Amino acid sequence: MSGSIAQGTSQSHGNTHMLHFLVRVPRRMEDVWPAVATPEGLAEWFTAADVLEPRLGGAVTLRDLGSGRVTAWDVDRVAEYTLDDGDRIRFHLERDGDDGTTLRFTYEYRGDEASEPRWRARFEQLISRP
Repeated sequence: MSGSIAQGTSQSHGNTHMLHFLVRVPRRMEDVWPAVATPEGLAEWFTAADVLEPRLGGAVTLRDLGSGRVTAWDVDRVAEYTLDDGDRIRFHLERDGDDGTTLRFTYEYRGDEASEPRWRARFEQLISRP
């Protein structure tokens, strides 16, 4: 199984925007989870997590993005981080066969800082991780 990134889709509601990606990662869910739910994993492909308390309501600080709280936490399946400015980043993992994972990604933000090509490049790094 090889990895793939489905075309990102975006929606806008006033000044609030949502970016969605469907990413197929050629590794088991248990192996992908640390990449979205640990400081070490996030730093390898996304950004440094200077603080990450792995529980619902835990503190999170994503370098270059800001601080906030863990607003959804279902071990091995869902990690969601909501920052103090209202931006929300959600990783939802699903099994894709015996050795693959489908990542449903949502980024809700205000303004226009999100870039589909930048997220696509990040997901390519995630897919290529050993």
